[in-house]
Amino acid sequence: MNIFVCIKQVPSTNKVQVDEQTGVLKRNGVASKMNPYDLYALETALRLRTAHGGTVMVGTMGPPQAQAVVKEAYMMGADDGYVFSDRRLGGADVLATSYTLSQAIRSVGDFDLILCGKQTTDGDTAQVGPAIAEYLGIPHAAWVSHIERNGDGIDVEQQLQDVIETVHMPFPCLVTVEQDIFMPRLPSLKTAKEIADKSIHIQGLDTFLDTDANHYGLTGSATAVERIFPPQNDVEKETWTGADSAEKLHDTLKKWKFI
Repeated sequence: MNIFVCIKQVPSTNKVQVDEQTGVLKRNGVASKMNPYDLYALETALRLRTAHGGTVMVGTMGPPQAQAVVKEAYMMGADDGYVFSDRRLGGADVLATSYTLSQAIRSVGDFDLILCGKQTTDGDTAQVGPAIAEYLGIPHAAWVSHIERNGDGIDVEQQLQDVIETVHMPFPCLVTVEQDIFMPRLPSLKTAKEIADKSIHIQGLDTFLDTDANHYGLTGSATAVERIFPPQNDVEKETWTGADSAEKLHDTLKKWKFI
């Protein structure tokens, strides 16, 4: 079973500035990490490889420093990794990002299964995985909490709002996994030493089947940010001391009609 896992480097803090002109996160100088939900997808891939053989390849779209999350995936046991990095890919919305990743996946090989985390912590749309599958023209399932191989396909359990639905999908297919599917393993120090010199492939738009730059990045995005601004801090604070503090609290709560 040959598996491709989509991973992403995201800010490790929620205190990130946004470019007011483009609506894009300013990532320079901000500490980053692998998207936590992608760790569950990677763990799922590694366990399927152990059970059924095959390979696990990871790929991320981002600047050159995104190699850090590929190295982390190597330390967990991934076989091969790609960074799809090109200035022309920057500023993409959900549709352009999904199209980019579908083209990137096509450019590196054929896979039985594509795995994604259910969402990213910086975008939170939970739409990229299913959209990749639509562009690739393959079946997909989201919110998956259990996977089993069944012949030339897989059986999955989807956690829907009120029910758990079981679905069979033939290969190739795409799945986005929930965080309770498996507990991700910790990166191995032994493996870290073994992969210290392991190469990471870096590819740009020119390696894709569709090399029209108008289909990618800000130009290829169907949506645009109209206005962006930080939330206003309108918290008022008062400090009371003395024996009459309880009475002041009572009067204030009454004034605000909390009591």
